[in-house]
Order: sequence, then C-alpha cells, then structure tokens
Amino acid sequence: MGSSACTVNPPVLRGSARRRPHHRQAVEMADLAPDRARSAEVKKLAAEIKAAQAAEIEKLSGRLTSWGETVPAEGAMDHSMHGGMEGMDGMMSAEEMTELESASGQAFDTAFMEMIIKQHEGAVETAKTEQSAGAHTPARKMAADIIDSQSAEIEQMKKLLGKK
Repeated sequence: MGSSACTVNPPVLRGSARRRPHHRQAVEMADLAPDRARSAEVKKLAAEIKAAQAAEIEKLSGRLTSWGETVPAEGAMDHSMHGGMEGMDGMMSAEEMTELESASGQAFDTAFMEMIIKQHEGAVETAKTEQSAGAHTPARKMAADIIDSQSAEIEQMKKLLGKK
C-alpha cells in the first residue's frame, strides 16, 4: 500500500483548500433561509444544502489534516470568502451576500435559488476539472458525488423558479 498522504500534488492540495470557503459560503447562504424564505420548499432545500455542504467541509478538512496541512478555523473564513474568493467559480461577492441578507419572502426565495444555482454551477465545473485531471482517487470520488448531487439540486431549483 503506499504512503498516499505524502504523495499529494500541489494542485490537489490547493483545490481542496480553496473549496472550503466555497462550501462555507453555501452554508452561510442556507443559514439565512429559515428566517427569510417564504416557500417551505426553499426552506427544506436550504436545510438539505446546508447538511450536504457541511459534510463536504468535514471531508475536505479531514483530507487537509491527513496531508499535514493547517485547517483554518471556522470563523477565519468569513472575511476572506467575501473579499478575494469571488473570482472562484460560483462565489458570491460581498454585495451579492448583502443583497441576500437584506431580502425576505419571495424576493429572498428567488435570490437564494439564483445564487445557489450560480454557486453549484461553479462547484460542478470545478468538480468536472477534478474528474478529468485529478489523480487523487478520494478527490475524484468526492468530485463525482458533487457533480451528481449539485446537478440534481440545480435542476430542482430551476423547476421551482419556472426555468425548466
């Protein structure tokens, strides 16, 4: 069996570290739904997204730890994720997050789903890159899971928005 923890290449390491803020932002967005969403379907979807994203954060954190990398504290993500990560596929800008935080009712439902669709589309593209170029089997497996689950959620949200 080899020492797989020692053979991680820098792109895999960077990719795992960069996906954590992406997942954290989705959790932050989902946390807004219980008090702001109008639709029970949106509230349910947000809870499911939060659970899935939290599980992915745990996997990524575990992977980083197993590779001997420091896992940033939960609160350490909050500022960086709004300030330099919006270039990452699907990351919301600080302005978009403020817009979502200020919305309620149907306006929240629409903005939430549109933003989560954008977020998920970015994650799916990143996961497809991992699938085609990645050499680390657990990362490729997680990428396949992300493609499947987030593509299904995108379709569900598009239907709720009347776009399909």
